[in-house]
Amino acid sequence: MTRTRRSAASRLFVAMLLSAVAVAALTAVLLIWDGQRTTRAEAERVTQAVAQTLALSPTVASALSDGDDAAASDALQPVATRVMSEARVDFVTIMDARGIRVTHRDPDEIGRPYVGTIPTEPTQLTEESTGTLGRSLRTIVPIEADGRLVGWVSVGVTLDTVSAQILPRLLVAIGVGGIVLAAGIIGAALARRATRRVAGDLPAGAIRDTLSSAESLRTLGEALRAQTHEHGNRMHAAVALLELGRTDEAVGILTDSAEQSQLLVDQVTAYTAGDPTVGALLLGKASQALERGIAWEASIAPDAPPSTLAPIDAVALVGNLIDNALDAAAAGPPPRWVRVQMRRTDEDELALHVSDSGASPTDEVRARMFERGFTTKPAGAEGRGVGLALVRAVVEDVGGTITVDVDPTTFRVILPTEDA
Repeated sequence: MTRTRRSAASRLFVAMLLSAVAVAALTAVLLIWDGQRTTRAEAERVTQAVAQTLALSPTVASALSDGDDAAASDALQPVATRVMSEARVDFVTIMDARGIRVTHRDPDEIGRPYVGTIPTEPTQLTEESTGTLGRSLRTIVPIEADGRLVGWVSVGVTLDTVSAQILPRLLVAIGVGGIVLAAGIIGAALARRATRRVAGDLPAGAIRDTLSSAESLRTLGEALRAQTHEHGNRMHAAVALLELGRTDEAVGILTDSAEQSQLLVDQVTAYTAGDPTVGALLLGKASQALERGIAWEASIAPDAPPSTLAPIDAVALVGNLIDNALDAAAAGPPPRWVRVQMRRTDEDELALHVSDSGASPTDEVRARMFERGFTTKPAGAEGRGVGLALVRAVVEDVGGTITVDVDPTTFRVILPTEDA
C-alpha cells in the first residue's frame, strides 16, 4: 500500500497548529490558576479586614464585656446581619471568651459552641475549615476590652462562594485562550499559504533534495570553472611561447599540465567503487585549490566502499565540506592546505575526513555551525549559512554521523554502506 507523503506546507501547518493549541491551553491554564490564587487571596483579605474591624469596634467590645450573652446577642445579631450583607461575607460569628456563639447566620445556632479552631493565645488566625455552613475560608480575631480577652469574632466565606467568584475569571481565561488559538490558526494558515506559494505541494524531503541538487550544481560548476580557467591559462601561455619560438618551454608547460592532471585522474580512478560524479568533483576542486594558492592533498583508499547516498547528495556533502575548508584555509596564514581522505572503517562504513589549515572554530561557532542560517562569512551569496546545515541534513537522512575536531579543523563523517 502506497503512503502519501504530506507536503511541506501541510506539515508546517500541522506543526504550527499544534504549537498554537499548546500555547492556548497553557495560557488558559495559567490564567485559571492565577484567577484561583487571586480570588482566594482576595477572600482571605476580606475576612481579615472585616474581622479586625469588628474586633476593634467599641460596640462589640462593650456588648461582650458585661458577660451577659443574651444581651450581647440582642445587641450584636443585627450588627452581624448588616455586616454580612454589606461586606458580602457568608457568616459573621461573634462569641464570648469561652467560644459560645452570641451571633450566627442561623439564629438557632446562637448559644452553641463555635465550630472551628480557637487559638490558645489571643492572636489572629486565618484557616480553611469545615463548619455548620460547610467548607470555608475564615479568620478569627480576639476581642479585648481594658486589656482582657472578652470574646472572639470569626468572619468567613464558603468555598462555594469563592468558586462562584472564580467563574468570571474562568470565562476570561477561556476567551483569552480562544483568541490565542485563533491567532495561531490564522498564522499557521498564512505560513502554509506562503510555503505552498514557494514550494507547491512538494514534501519536505523533495525540498531538501531540490536544495541539495542546487548546491551540487553550484559546487560542481565552481569546480569545473576553476579547472577550465587553469587549463585555459596554461594553453594561453603555451600558445604565446610557441609564437615567440620558445618551443621547449611551451612543451614543458603542456607536459607538466598533463602530468598533474593525470596524477589527479589516477588518484581518483583508483577509487573504483566510488561515485564518478564525486571523482569529477574532486578533480575540479583540486584545480580550484590550485587557483587559490592552496596545497591540495587527496587520499582515497582503493577499497573505500560506496556510501548509500544518492550522487546528488554525495556531491552536496563532499562539495560543501571542501568549499568550507577552502574558504577557511584561504582566510588563514600560510602554509595553506586542504586534505581529503576517504577510507573503509573496521565496520565496513565509509569514513570521509576533510581537514584544513584555517583557524579553528570557537566553541560557540562549533555549537551553532550546523544551524540553518548561521554563518561567520559576510552577508551575501557566499554567506547564506546553508552549506553545513545541508551537510548535516544529508548525513542524518541516511543515518550517518558528523563530528568536528580542532587543531587542525577536521570534519569527520561516517556514512553507512551496503557492505555494512
